[in-house]
Amino acid sequence: MIEERAIVTATHGQFAQVETQRATSCGSCEAKGACGTSVLAKVFGNRRTVVEVLNPIGATPGERVIVGLDESALTRASFFFYIVPLLALLGGGVLGQWFAEQIGFVSTEPLSIISGLLGLLIGLVWLRRFAFRTRGSSAYQAVILRRAGSVHVINGIT
Repeated sequence: MIEERAIVTATHGQFAQVETQRATSCGSCEAKGACGTSVLAKVFGNRRTVVEVLNPIGATPGERVIVGLDESALTRASFFFYIVPLLALLGGGVLGQWFAEQIGFVSTEPLSIISGLLGLLIGLVWLRRFAFRTRGSSAYQAVILRRAGSVHVINGIT
């Protein structure tokens, strides 16, 4: 489970809106002086992100909480959002190249480029539909795990 600290900004029904501060671990890295990521982190700063999460503990606005997301859900979603458009782009380009050769075009590149972009567009449309279908799925939904100041007791051990 990936955990992040957040502040509840609003609640509505079983959901809460939380605000997290995006930060890098560059401050503790020994190579921060020579690293491009550190420079980018300084330029863009630590921005705040507002996310809607499940609120099973009944947290109220203003509370500091720990929000969690299942690692496998993040891995699956990342795979879909990176690989699907890439495969659709490549598949469309190859299909366009093959089709242009079949109908006897002298130059196959224009049709290959156009069909590659069309494949990319189809992949992005599929991703949009996937995102809407999984939006309500608890498998892909972040959840408030506990209040940030609380201590968990498991079988009498803190």
